[in-house]
Amino acid sequence: MSGRRTGALLVWAALLVIALWVVARARYSADLSAFLPQAPTGAQRLLVEQLRQGVTSRLIIVALEGADEKERSRLSVAMAARLRTDPEFLAIENGDAAAASRDEAFLLAQRYLLSSTVTPARFSVDGLKSAIGNTIDLLASPAGMLAKSWVPSDPTGEMMTLLDQLSHNQPPRTEDGVWVSRDGGRALLLVRTRTAGSDTDGQQHAVEAIQAAFGTALASDHARAALVMSGPGVFAVQARTHIKSEVTRLSIIGSVLVVVLLLLVYRSLPALLLGLVPVVSGAIAGIAAVALGFGVVQGITLAFGVTLIGEGVDYSIYLFIQSRADSGADWRRSVWPTIRLGMLTSVCGFAVLLVSSFPGLAQLGLYSLTGVLAAGLVTRFVLPELLPRDFRIRDLTPIGRAAGRVLSKASAARIAVALVAVGAAAVLGLYRHQLWSHDLSALSPVPVAAQNLDGRLRADLGAPDVRYLVVISAPDEQSALEGAEHVDAELDTLVDGDVISGYQSPAQYLPSLAVQRQRQQSLPPPDVLRARLTQALSGLPLRQDRLGPFLHDVEFARTEAPLTRASLDGTSFAAVADALLVRDAGEWHALVPLEAPVSHGNALDVDIGRVRQVLSIGAPDRVTVLNLKDQADALYSSYLAGAVRLSLAGFAAIVVLLVIALRRPARVLRAVLPLALAVLTVAACLRLFGGPLTLLHVVGMLLIVAVGSNYALFFDQVSSSPGIDTAARGETAASELTLASLLVANCATVVAFGVLALSSVPVLHDLGETVAPGAFLALIYAALLARRPG
Repeated sequence: MSGRRTGALLVWAALLVIALWVVARARYSADLSAFLPQAPTGAQRLLVEQLRQGVTSRLIIVALEGADEKERSRLSVAMAARLRTDPEFLAIENGDAAAASRDEAFLLAQRYLLSSTVTPARFSVDGLKSAIGNTIDLLASPAGMLAKSWVPSDPTGEMMTLLDQLSHNQPPRTEDGVWVSRDGGRALLLVRTRTAGSDTDGQQHAVEAIQAAFGTALASDHARAALVMSGPGVFAVQARTHIKSEVTRLSIIGSVLVVVLLLLVYRSLPALLLGLVPVVSGAIAGIAAVALGFGVVQGITLAFGVTLIGEGVDYSIYLFIQSRADSGADWRRSVWPTIRLGMLTSVCGFAVLLVSSFPGLAQLGLYSLTGVLAAGLVTRFVLPELLPRDFRIRDLTPIGRAAGRVLSKASAARIAVALVAVGAAAVLGLYRHQLWSHDLSALSPVPVAAQNLDGRLRADLGAPDVRYLVVISAPDEQSALEGAEHVDAELDTLVDGDVISGYQSPAQYLPSLAVQRQRQQSLPPPDVLRARLTQALSGLPLRQDRLGPFLHDVEFARTEAPLTRASLDGTSFAAVADALLVRDAGEWHALVPLEAPVSHGNALDVDIGRVRQVLSIGAPDRVTVLNLKDQADALYSSYLAGAVRLSLAGFAAIVVLLVIALRRPARVLRAVLPLALAVLTVAACLRLFGGPLTLLHVVGMLLIVAVGSNYALFFDQVSSSPGIDTAARGETAASELTLASLLVANCATVVAFGVLALSSVPVLHDLGETVAPGAFLALIYAALLARRPG
């Protein structure tokens, strides 16, 4: 016996050391986009890429509040200057005059390659006459002061056309040389990070760099201003910090409450510490298994670890309390088989999640089944060997006897159970079409106040909410740009029809080589242009001798090398082009965000069907039109449906296991019915008194079955054992201790999960508000529906 004891402890210690080594070396991530399908549809794959590293995922909007206007302006200039030297960022825009001058100089120099109006007809005699006449008319308008300086080099107005082509949105207000909000109360900066929005560590470094730049500028200017930031990366950093603090805080509170409960029950510190051995072992084993199986441990999986407190501690409770009536060997024969069956039901329930196409859900399944299995095996083979020879806890028979007396008088409550079941079924039937939430934002950890602030800052900045997106896929960069140009031509008709108010395309900043050559070929040689210009100026108040710069620039554009991506370096257009023209897995994608039409200051929905219809007629084959919100919700809906199917499969696996183990249909029904009723009741109450159910409610219901199966099986054991009539009479100490252990274990579970229900993080709140009442109801239903011997 001593050799086997030593062997069990050595194996456990060795495995624990190995698991700790794996946990210490594991890679941890807070990238929530990993909780997306491995093989989504083409549209969903594009959506996932947009969520991870798309147009808006790299944007951070910075606002400076407080102080006075001049101090905010100085802070904005100082911060922008420092951040532009930081390799963390692709571009810093704040309305700075120097940056605007660089952009203007680039556009003016490359206007003939960039402007969509450069055609052979534009540089015919009639075309020149019309274009120059329009420019002369423009000089008499409010915009004339801007165009006047460009007339000698740009009499055809290509620069004004180009500015109009690139500026569909009303730009932010500019005061003291920097962008400000509509009411003038904030200075604004738009920051584009080098790292993708899915790289939370990179985004955190960017946020910290912005904060450091603000701190330095604030100290040097002695200003009294406040820094406000918004954007996907900021949200990701804030969410990770918030979730981490919530998990830590609630885990500590839950653990303290469970520890207090067990101290009150055991009245022994050694018993408490020994009772936590299976829990700690299970948590470490679960994290190690995920690290080995997936290569990375997601943050939400760690948050899920608090669930093991609820179930893992139950096993030691059963051992400590029920072993008072038996020797160690008797406990292994009389109680362990029931614990083992309950453990296996939990494993069956979670094992089905391993086949999920969602890496995050598969991680939760592997973590849970490994943790439960490890906790159960440690309770069986290790914990008894760690107990001192004279180990005893206080006698809880009086608690079990009192519970037995209550149950003996609760037979009539079965009618109430039936009524509750009927009522719950009626509620679920009534809400059958609104039972589930298909809105991905239901799981968002971003507070409503932060979302509202983001909306206000975007409105101040004139940045559109990129909800509608056209994606052109092609094998190479030039094909993607040519595809974007075809799409742009069709989108122009939608702008004219007020279906959209505008769009942004990479071809506006970097035309394809084919289009650039066409525009160069539209420019006549110097002698031809001079002759045509002489005829075109006839009757116009503009002398040809003033247009020497125009002749020079046209000839330069006609013969210069075409623009490439490198040509954009040093301008703000480089970051835009990089965001709109991306390469992924050997394929190029040109992204064309659509701007919704506006009525009375409010953005309207885009008729996405009309957009698809127009683009299906005139656009290339490989064009996808996305409503990002609808696609995100559809993706979440498929995720939810998959989770529901897997949960049902897990429940079916549990039923099959119970049929094999219990053999008699009546016993299987008594074990399964309390679990089904608990899930039914909780689902109905959550929907009746709350809102639609989310993904984490589904996972919580699976946990109800996993935890509650132990209660149902113990009641089945008590009611099926010959000569034992505890449920009705409370006559034997063993069965009274069984009842006491179930009450204590249930209290520990309810406390552990009940704390999560207080969380402000939707993921944790949904899990807690599902499992805590569900575990309690599973115990009550199992007790009320247990067979009454005699």
